[in-house]
Amino acid sequence: MGKERKRLPVGIENFEQMIHDNYYYVDKTGLISELIRNGGMVNLFTRPRRFGKTLNMSMLEHFFSIERDKSIFDGLKISKDAKQCEEYMGKYPVISVSLKGINAATYEGAFDFAVQIMKRAARNVQFLLESNSLSDYDKLEYKELLNSNMSESVFCGGLKILSELLEKHYGTKVILLMDEYDVPLAKAFENGYYDRMIFLIRNLLEQTLKTNNSLKFAVMTGCMRISKESIFTGLNNLKVLSITDERYDEYFGFTDTEVREMLKYYETEDHYEEIKSWYDGYQFGNVEVYCPWDVLNHCDRIKDHANVSPENYWINTSSNDAVRKFVQMSDNLTTKREIEKLLAGEEITKEIHQEMIYPEMYQSLENVWSLLFMTGYLTQRGRVDIKRYKLAIPNLEIRDIFQTQIMDCFKESVTKDGDTLSRFCNALKNGKEKNVEEIFESYLKKTISIRDTFVRKARKENFYHGILLGILGVKEEWYVSSNQETGEGYSDILIETENSEMAILIEVKYANDGNLYQACEKALRQVEERKYDEELRENGVDKILKYGIACYMKRCKVKLREESYIRKRSGYKKAEL
Repeated sequence: MGKERKRLPVGIENFEQMIHDNYYYVDKTGLISELIRNGGMVNLFTRPRRFGKTLNMSMLEHFFSIERDKSIFDGLKISKDAKQCEEYMGKYPVISVSLKGINAATYEGAFDFAVQIMKRAARNVQFLLESNSLSDYDKLEYKELLNSNMSESVFCGGLKILSELLEKHYGTKVILLMDEYDVPLAKAFENGYYDRMIFLIRNLLEQTLKTNNSLKFAVMTGCMRISKESIFTGLNNLKVLSITDERYDEYFGFTDTEVREMLKYYETEDHYEEIKSWYDGYQFGNVEVYCPWDVLNHCDRIKDHANVSPENYWINTSSNDAVRKFVQMSDNLTTKREIEKLLAGEEITKEIHQEMIYPEMYQSLENVWSLLFMTGYLTQRGRVDIKRYKLAIPNLEIRDIFQTQIMDCFKESVTKDGDTLSRFCNALKNGKEKNVEEIFESYLKKTISIRDTFVRKARKENFYHGILLGILGVKEEWYVSSNQETGEGYSDILIETENSEMAILIEVKYANDGNLYQACEKALRQVEERKYDEELRENGVDKILKYGIACYMKRCKVKLREESYIRKRSGYKKAEL
């Protein structure tokens, strides 16, 4: 047994819990020092999902808050700055709210959630009811914030009132933390009440941040940088710190050094390369960072089971709508080619609009490029000029999301084109190899291909194999199965046609050198070597078609070997064809 190690904080967003319960903590307390030194009056950090925004907000809350346990910062970077700790630690009333929960199908439902959030913020400071520094009128105003029947105007002024009352009570200005400020807008846009929600959030922010003399400073986080005109009207004291900013660039996400240290601590350094290729590759400002959510999830698995393969942990935490809509919009050839270049690990240059409003996001492809960049599906590899960036897919995980969405869209298009589908299946069944080749090639030309330069050959075969399965999966009368090998891609596809009177075996090979004929021969040899015939014959299959399919870019070659069996009392004899 090795030494007892700290647990990995998968899904832990409360800073105090992380330290007290002895979780592994990647020290981001340098953010506090930098905020004290360089922070503005209102600071908005925009980062993609799952990059540690909420945990950082919890850390700020525990550092500045009066009557919190200061010992949780012992030994962390911030504790080395005695002057800052002396002056700021535990010295301020802090109001901390998260708008993440404002998610409902209707505006009324969303407003109910918003009221709950305001009530919770008020409930946290019930000592105000006993405060000698507050007048009876102040206390009446405070009680309104505990009321479930709160009006919109009371809600919008709620955080301002709380700040004023806390300043009166403590005799010191208040720090406001607002996490995920843009979630209510995203949900409102999805559910069709955007105009009402933007009006509500704009009023809330205006009263809280613009006309609030009780504010020391505010920190907000979100995914998107919603345009100033639509939501931050007249807010001249706003400092936006986005993914292109050099300031604070290492505080969201894990740096390479931090990941190496973590792997060393858990004695899993041999997984470094796979973690780097799957979860690294985001560039924020001048720093390359890993997605912390993925690193923590994967480390948690490999410390117990060393042989687990990397997984897509992101795909389960978000809808990936942006990628799906982007693929659906990519009918024009230019965009198709651009996506192919990205999937091949190359860069493309695009103009990025960092300020947007939700209704504009899918109005043009240009805006979708910006959306993908801001939400972490694309990252920068350098700036060309003030607005144009070199964009790339950050890593294999995000590439996998693109590939999944491309395959889903492809399957949808196959389903819509029933005529081509039945011609393809008839050609397969009737042994017309030339027709199979022609139609399969037409499918390849229609879809976005994965011409891999940065992945192993086996993964390229998976793509063509996936295209075939995508087509055949729509043919409901056939039973289609695919035997998957571990690590090195897929093996044959086995099809049993209606009533199992015939079986079709297909092996797909990628012709790395472009020699389709040779790859076809190799595929057929492989089909021969896997002796599926016996099992099929026992199931009463009299005719087997064996196909070798070789692919290279958008070209393919198909070769057929056909075998029939004559039933005899003593068993089977291969028929001469």
